[in-house]
Amino acid sequence: MHDEAIETTLTVEKRTIDHIPVTERHGKARDLFTIWFGSNIMLLTVATGVVATAVYGLPVWAAVIALVVGHALGGVVMALHAAQGPQMGVPQMLQTRAQFGSYGSLLVVILVIFMYVGFFASNMVLGGQAVSSLFHLDETVSIILIGLVSVVGAIVGYRMIHALTGLMSLVSGVVLALAFVWILAVNDLPTGTFHSDGATLAGFMGTISLAALWQIAYAPYVSDYTRYMPRDTGVRPAFWATYAGAVLGSLFPMILGAIVGAALPESDTVSGLQDLTHGVGGLVIAVFGIGIACTNAMNLYCGALSTITVGQTLFPRWVPGAAARGVVSGVLFLAAVVMALAGKDDFLVNFTNFMLLLLCVLVPWTAVNLVDYYLLKHGEYDIDSLFERDGGRYGRFNLIAVACYFLGIAVQIPFLVTTKYTGPIGERLDYVDISWIVGLAVICPLYLFLMRRFARFSGHRPVVEAAAQGGVA
Repeated sequence: MHDEAIETTLTVEKRTIDHIPVTERHGKARDLFTIWFGSNIMLLTVATGVVATAVYGLPVWAAVIALVVGHALGGVVMALHAAQGPQMGVPQMLQTRAQFGSYGSLLVVILVIFMYVGFFASNMVLGGQAVSSLFHLDETVSIILIGLVSVVGAIVGYRMIHALTGLMSLVSGVVLALAFVWILAVNDLPTGTFHSDGATLAGFMGTISLAALWQIAYAPYVSDYTRYMPRDTGVRPAFWATYAGAVLGSLFPMILGAIVGAALPESDTVSGLQDLTHGVGGLVIAVFGIGIACTNAMNLYCGALSTITVGQTLFPRWVPGAAARGVVSGVLFLAAVVMALAGKDDFLVNFTNFMLLLLCVLVPWTAVNLVDYYLLKHGEYDIDSLFERDGGRYGRFNLIAVACYFLGIAVQIPFLVTTKYTGPIGERLDYVDISWIVGLAVICPLYLFLMRRFARFSGHRPVVEAAAQGGVA
């Protein structure tokens, strides 16, 4: 039985974006806890916590409060998407066709592909630094090696990724606890690490935004890892397992990072963490580095599915399989290598700007998706229409969704606060970034109102007209 389980895990997944039949569904809601808990305990999560104290200048106590608030809020948005996978049995970004239309969804999907590549590149930088420091290899070579390990996971697919993150939930969780014990009880922290001054509203809100985005950025992922789950998994079990895994798996590594940033603000994440865990630093860096490879397999896998979604939209007769996922994964890997090598010398600032700008384009999509799924369609979608070039029941463009998406970006721009650009309202608010809150507050009710009032102008076809194209899932 054990050998059979290993063989199943190592078997290359044949499916890509096609609908998963009920006969192939498997897994329990608890599997959703481990995939998000294990995948979040890694160096990039620690580095994001470092931003709170080293970049925003918050004291540790304020950073912890901001991180708790941000993850608690953002986790709700992220976990609400998790229930869509078991119900619909297709990847997350393919579902976007049901809201935006077959062609209207392309803009959102392409932007999300850039997100996947950006996260992949960011992880490669930190993973490469870890490998370089442990084995004294050239940093560029180390970055490429970390990326290649992740490519294997993306090619083998769903079962391997679930198995790896399940294992890392245990291993990384134990090492994370060990790192806290070593830093707080064994080694001596620099004087002033837990100072109480320096908290600003701008830094506090910036940290909340980073934590919230960390969760919201997973919204395009979650159905990719629930679409094989049985349809009777249930909304609440899927929500709470995903929420608990993602929030707890992210929060504690970021708190660890906040301590590292307060103690050694001039050090990079890898060397700072290694110094503070002196005695077990090699183990901590090694395990968190392996965690990066697992998480990057998820980034690449989702990026490949989204890229295939774009290709299948343009060439609807194409039936992509495992070979297509492998080729696309290789191309995305090369793009991420270029991005990683170009931005590695100023990593924290580049990553922070990337995260905040990403929030601007993800918020209106998640608002439209969740309102459509929970309040308008109540989880009932015509799956066959999702694979039609003309969008079937959902048409080529949902003009209301597309308009709300662009409006959602536009209303956030005046509130943005980044090192590259700060909006006029952001300046008046003393550089406090509330752009994502404004985006959600405007687009959720607006999309709901417009679709209920003017759905006939959206580009969606009436149910009667589309009935011949397939049953409703």
